[in-house]
Amino acid sequence: ISDISDASRLDAELSRAETRPVPLAQLLQTLADIHTATMKTLAPHIALELPDGDDLTVPGIESRLAQVMRNLIANAISFSPPNGAITIQARRDAQAIRLSIDDEGPGIPEGKTEAIFDRFYSERPRGEKFGTHSCLGLAISRQIVTAHQGHIRAINRIDSQGRVLGARFEVELPAQED
Repeated sequence: ISDISDASRLDAELSRAETRPVPLAQLLQTLADIHTATMKTLAPHIALELPDGDDLTVPGIESRLAQVMRNLIANAISFSPPNGAITIQARRDAQAIRLSIDDEGPGIPEGKTEAIFDRFYSERPRGEKFGTHSCLGLAISRQIVTAHQGHIRAINRIDSQGRVLGARFEVELPAQED
């Protein structure tokens, strides 16, 4: 219920909110540290790859950008195998900050890389308890990223034989101008 309410209020909130510089490198480090400190046995491990000396600052609403990162990390965790690896990379590219979150899960069903961002769409892992997720996380994440003049997409990671290695979520956000 709170996710439905949040999704309904989001556009109005984002249009009124004032942006501030948000250091994404620090935000990602904090989220990775929290996962490491609280992870359960057999939980996937997070590898964080950040550039040295660049805080990857974007103009934005920190709480909402944190919500996007938490949603994407939680999604990767829920689809990862026991003791799997989740890799988070972030870098600066021209005027943009690019992030990717890779998991070792089953990947995204063929033809569903856009549908997964629809409200209430669900392709949950087999055996997951019903009612654990609102099926709004990716829709809300896209709504937040778009409001920050960014882009989010999902692809499957494929090896040289065409086998799916897992999913990758990519986020691009405009970099903070000096």
